[in-house]
Amino acid sequence: MNILGISSGFHDAAVTVVRAGKIRFAAHAERYSKQKNDPFLNHELIDAALEHGTPDIIVLHENSKAKKFRALLSGDFNSFNELSQEDWIKEFYPQLAGIPIKSYWHHETHAAAGILTSNFQESAIMVIDAIGEFDCATIWGWKNKKLTKLHSTRFPSSLGLFYSAVTHRVGLKPNEDEYILMGMAAYGNPIIASKLSRQMGKDFFKHTWAYTKPSQAIKMKKNLQKGMDPKMYKGVDDFDIAMAAQMQVEERILAYAQYAKELTNSSNIVFMGGVALNCVANSRLKEVGYDNVHIMPNPGDAGSSLGAAALEYYNQTGKKIKWEGPYLGKNIPGTYPVKAALKSLLAGELFGIANGKAEFGPRALGNRTLCADPRGPNVKDQMNQIKKRQEFRPFAPVILEEFAHEYFDMPVETSPYMQFVARCKFPDEYPAIVHKDGTSRVQTVSLNQHPGLYTLLREFYKATGCPMMVNTSLNIKGQPIVNDMEDAAMFAFHYGVPVHTSD
Repeated sequence: MNILGISSGFHDAAVTVVRAGKIRFAAHAERYSKQKNDPFLNHELIDAALEHGTPDIIVLHENSKAKKFRALLSGDFNSFNELSQEDWIKEFYPQLAGIPIKSYWHHETHAAAGILTSNFQESAIMVIDAIGEFDCATIWGWKNKKLTKLHSTRFPSSLGLFYSAVTHRVGLKPNEDEYILMGMAAYGNPIIASKLSRQMGKDFFKHTWAYTKPSQAIKMKKNLQKGMDPKMYKGVDDFDIAMAAQMQVEERILAYAQYAKELTNSSNIVFMGGVALNCVANSRLKEVGYDNVHIMPNPGDAGSSLGAAALEYYNQTGKKIKWEGPYLGKNIPGTYPVKAALKSLLAGELFGIANGKAEFGPRALGNRTLCADPRGPNVKDQMNQIKKRQEFRPFAPVILEEFAHEYFDMPVETSPYMQFVARCKFPDEYPAIVHKDGTSRVQTVSLNQHPGLYTLLREFYKATGCPMMVNTSLNIKGQPIVNDMEDAAMFAFHYGVPVHTSD
């Protein structure tokens, strides 16, 4: 069985190929079209997927008919009149002609992408995003190899839309810059933000104190699909608004997670949906009483292409897909450039690595990454200048797994997909990777996880006593991550940064 999973039509389109229970290919449309967060499929991406064989079935990440019905009920007639995913595929992709098309529900594919890439035998599953067909937040249970929906919060009660509306309110781009809003939150005044957060709770949520009624944590008074009134909180500093919104989001995520625990009595939780990219909130999930937290490296809509394909395979065979990690996209062949990268590190250079299969997800995890020594006092400024990012934003470290707890107060044992933040124990020694609040978004790496990256860090540690380096995505703000050899060469040419593709 060769299954093609597709997510498209809103933002960040993607495809996944599953054949014989293994993920053969998974990639974002933007990496081929060169359009950031491209909502549409392109022929280059489809052709890349077809290199792995003609699909027996195409599986979509949401129910187009139900989505159109919701659009009609909400008065969104433009969306109602748009072509459905099925019609779009039939109309514009003749290479997929005649292949049967099937769809699952949006939150179902989110949940499946999470649980079917985990090693949990049983688990609570929490999905929170902007909106699916009708659901904006759902709780699922995984028990006895069965996925069961236990609770839903429906449109317009959306924590994702709330956060996107605040993102727009402070002058950022919704559905793209929410992670910047999360970073801004660290710069707010806690006293002002706490007061404002309480006001936000009264302004937007039906239940101000989420913990008293966790099942009602995300019930909202207003539909924020079209954003927030720009006059709201006029005169309040944007950083205070960001901190206040982050406080609200964390409180309500934890309340919802608490309710998930009540419904499942599980010590494991899977968190999916676009809101699961809020790594600050993710780091607090163990406060609810969970022992283990799994967030797959692509929890947003793009990852639901994998969820749709994995769910179809599971329903056909009763077996999980074989999950071997996020390196699933375009391949740049050659030996991982350990020697070349180490030379650049020891010389104090900023450099890129573009080797092997591209990461499936929004974060570079070693194969399409911009790197540097984290100890340099000017490294953060130099990298922000190259990437054209705000000056206040730090970078993430990748660290040898065995040293992670020595250098950071880790909220989890390991963080291979950079989904959590941790307090750095030595912030003055590693200024490039520490945020205003003293935390870092940590990626841990083991030999089994990524032999090349692990070897590079071991050699750097042997030479310097430093077991980590800066690891950020190999791209410029507003542009997709480098995908192929041509992209790597263009990045090096335009920005004067060496990009190592092979030793």
